[in-house]
Amino acid sequence: MHAQAAGNTDFGDYQVHWSVLPSTFIAPEVARANDLQRSKGIGIVNISIMKENEDGTLSPVSGQVEGKVTNDVQQVRFLAFRRIQEGDAVYFIAEYQYSSGELMTFNITARPTGASQDLPVRFAHTLFSD
Repeated sequence: MHAQAAGNTDFGDYQVHWSVLPSTFIAPEVARANDLQRSKGIGIVNISIMKENEDGTLSPVSGQVEGKVTNDVQQVRFLAFRRIQEGDAVYFIAEYQYSSGELMTFNITARPTGASQDLPVRFAHTLFSD
C-alpha cells in the first residue's frame, strides 16, 4: 500500500504518464536540487508527456501541465507544476498535501509544445503515511 502508483493515458500520437509518491520517497539530494520538501503529508505528482515516434518508441516532449487535486471532502487545490529537464528526460512535478488514507482525485491537463490539443488526464490515488 505504500508504493507509488503510476499509469498512463494514450491519446494517439501522445501519451501522458503519471505517478504519485510520498515526498519521503525522494532522495534528499534530488529534493534539494529541485527545491522539494521531504515530509510526511506531502505527496509528489509527476507528469510526463511522451510522443510516439514512427517506429513505435516514445520520446519525452516539453509542454505545459496544469491541474488540480480534490480530496474526499471536495476541497480543491491547484497544483503548481515545475518543469524539470534531466538529459533527454522532461517531466513536470508538483507537491500536494494529503492525509494518510485520503482518496485524492487528480484532474490534469497537459499540452505538448506545438500541439493545439489538450490532453486531459484524471486519476485517483490514496497514499498512506508510514
